[in-house]
Amino acid sequence: MKSLVIAEKPSVGRDIARVLGCKQGGNGFLEGKDYVVTWALGHLIELSDPESYGEQWKVWKMETLPMLPERLEIQVIKKTGKQYQTVKTQMHRKDIKEIIIATDAGREGELVARWIIKKAGVKKPMKRLWISSVTDKAIRQGFSQLKDAREYQKLYEAAVARAEADWLVGLNATRALTVKHNAQLSCGRVQTPTLAMIAKRQAQIKAFQPKEYYGLKVKGADASWNWKSKDNSTSTFSREEIKKAAEKITNSTGTVQEVRKKQQKSYAPQLYDLTSLQQDANRMFGFSAKQTLDFMQRLYEHYKVVTYPRTDSRYLTADIVDTLQERVKACRGGAYTPVCAKLLKAPIKGNKSFVDDKKVSDHHAIIPTEQGIRLSELDYGERKIYELVVSRFLAALLPPCEYQQTEVVAFCNGERLTLKGKVIEKPGWQEIKALQESSGIAGEEEEGEEPAAGSIPDFSQGQKIRFGEAKITEGKTKPPVPFTEATLLAAMENPVKYMESTDQSLKKTLGETGGLGTVATRADIIEKLFNSFMIEKKEQYIHLTSKGRQVLELAPQGLTSPELTARWEQELADIAKGKAKKKDFEAEIRSYTVDIVKDIAASSKTYRHDNLTSKKCPDCGKLLLEVNHKNGRMLVCQDRECGYRKTLSRVTNARCPQCHKKMELVGEGDGQKFICACGYREKLSAFEKRKKESGGGVSKKDVANYMNKMKKEAKEPVNNAFADAFAKLKL
Repeated sequence: MKSLVIAEKPSVGRDIARVLGCKQGGNGFLEGKDYVVTWALGHLIELSDPESYGEQWKVWKMETLPMLPERLEIQVIKKTGKQYQTVKTQMHRKDIKEIIIATDAGREGELVARWIIKKAGVKKPMKRLWISSVTDKAIRQGFSQLKDAREYQKLYEAAVARAEADWLVGLNATRALTVKHNAQLSCGRVQTPTLAMIAKRQAQIKAFQPKEYYGLKVKGADASWNWKSKDNSTSTFSREEIKKAAEKITNSTGTVQEVRKKQQKSYAPQLYDLTSLQQDANRMFGFSAKQTLDFMQRLYEHYKVVTYPRTDSRYLTADIVDTLQERVKACRGGAYTPVCAKLLKAPIKGNKSFVDDKKVSDHHAIIPTEQGIRLSELDYGERKIYELVVSRFLAALLPPCEYQQTEVVAFCNGERLTLKGKVIEKPGWQEIKALQESSGIAGEEEEGEEPAAGSIPDFSQGQKIRFGEAKITEGKTKPPVPFTEATLLAAMENPVKYMESTDQSLKKTLGETGGLGTVATRADIIEKLFNSFMIEKKEQYIHLTSKGRQVLELAPQGLTSPELTARWEQELADIAKGKAKKKDFEAEIRSYTVDIVKDIAASSKTYRHDNLTSKKCPDCGKLLLEVNHKNGRMLVCQDRECGYRKTLSRVTNARCPQCHKKMELVGEGDGQKFICACGYREKLSAFEKRKKESGGGVSKKDVANYMNKMKKEAKEPVNNAFADAFAKLKL
């Protein structure tokens, strides 16, 4: 008798098969003496389409809403149906005595496997493989410590509850909005509050009124001093106050009142979880959240050089400490080789700054595995992400940076002046920061007023100082900055300040449950908002479109706030822990679904297209809409049933020779040309010729490949069951 192992993806399945000695090839599976290994392709099963429940939901009508099937069914995803049949056949083999679930260790991974098993109608004993990396060592250890799958039954129930709630609320609200306004509109418990946060930020920017502020700088005793007000600020909004202070200080003598010297330590930033990694990758390299996740998945699955990426923890468990030495050895070979050599001179120990079992739920922080790699094997994006993970990991293992901070306070005719400086005595983890800066990478952003690095002259209490001319500095307060993908991810992770409610328990819950979406879904949510034309990107900044603003006005109020997610995630967590029942949560969701459909149907608000063109759809004859896509501009049909789309332009990696910004490629065939926001224009043929003459590397083939890649990405559905259901709505 044999055990059947079900992995989530082919690459992981093949790794497990190799470790288990399964060498006999099959069509979609591998077999050995004791094991058969097969795999899903992400989700193979999804919640059934509304149309499958009967004729009443095949046509979109308000009269047939809400859609509330007595029991939600599941169906095989057509495009991966062949692999499902392969997995089903293996499960029903008479020589298979048990099933080992080896999908990703988490709520969604549990759903992937359990739905396949349920749909296939298999009743065999089940075990669970729960690992955070797919190295040979981790796989062997995991198989030596298999769990009874019944331990994860409640996690599965929570996963089903989440999927069903999103189906009921999301599809009903989307269908109601769409038929009410005859436009391609959608809303949901995560995407709509995310839109609301962007709207709130834009409203803050619009309402902002700049105010002038003033400060003073003055030279004295070979140092540059800053004036400070009575409330300890280095600036004031009063021009009169600053003028009087300047008059008192200019060409006057002051006295040093205090010299404070402190030995300080600064500690390395925390290890990465997925969200913090996506933020830094966007800030440093301009990678989108989805790009970073894609790079991480390849590093995890194909190269096996990093641990499980979809984690929300920034700590390690104690059992990982014994493996740190091997992981550091695996990091050698790049810019951080000298740091690795230094760390390996002594035993590597963990400490509470990055090791804490209580702060790890399903998966620990992202760190390198014990498997090394030649960096030349990685492409640009993969290498940059891998180096970020390595640098953060090594920084955590290095000692703190030790420095002496000096602050001098002097008074001159009643006005206070200060001087700060710091001298680094032991760089510690800042060796990593120095290596990053030498490579042109911005290091960890620091908050608050920091003393300038470097020594300052020695001063003593009571010392007299002759000051020169006090120069007034001027500035204006700045409005909030529009969201980038990095800052939007941060807001989704911690959306408490965007909540209208004053309920502190809800705010606490939202903080504890990880905010809007999960580390695994936030990138997909942002992509979905771009692809449905509710947000657009201007340079690196995200802005609402007219469609996005109107959706917020038309959507039920409860769906625009993060509070709904706070309540849901708390209840889902309770279901996973066995503290709450799935049926009670489902009853609550069904009641809520009825309410939101009623709200939409009764609304007197209207939706209007303000981006209509004079061009007619070649398929249905209706006027086309011009929309800004994340990667350019396109024409789309206003009729939700039609679905016609045509690309007008794509943002490329080609840089303008005048302003060096990325240019758009517009037109078709021989008429294609690059255009830039600064006004520069150049035919594709002329661009290729210029690049060839200068030794540049963008060929017609490169551009074609890039365009094909963008088209493919635009059509790709988000890899989860609910998103596949949304894809069928032609949104």
